[in-house]
Amino acid sequence: MINLILGYLGLGLMLALAGIGSCYGTTIAGNAAEAALKKNPAKSVSYMILSGLPATQGLYGFVAFFMWVKKMDFAASGLILFAVGISVGLVCLFSAIRQGQVCANGIAGLAAGHDVQTNTMIYAAFPEFYAILALVATFII
Repeated sequence: MINLILGYLGLGLMLALAGIGSCYGTTIAGNAAEAALKKNPAKSVSYMILSGLPATQGLYGFVAFFMWVKKMDFAASGLILFAVGISVGLVCLFSAIRQGQVCANGIAGLAAGHDVQTNTMIYAAFPEFYAILALVATFII
């Protein structure tokens, strides 16, 4: 019974933490975009692109969730699923938040007239890399 509870808890954390991270990350960048629109509305497309980047971690959490829910025997592998779920969830949570902060700084730079969109996307890819690694690790386990 405890394995079953741990398994479902792991699945829930995997999906919830990744989604929460994306919510926080996109709103961090979105708040910067709102402020930037007042300063330089002509670059709204660039702001939107950068503020949407942290949403991908929620997708990674969903992909991992979907993959594990289809192949797991919860009663036998609950502890493994809990460990995977908490790992993927936390990595995606922090990755999305930090990526949102990087994007927010890039948005502020764009609003100030600097051509930093490409560089910001490159810098934002660094925290995303760890979320991708967490997702890939779920395929390996």
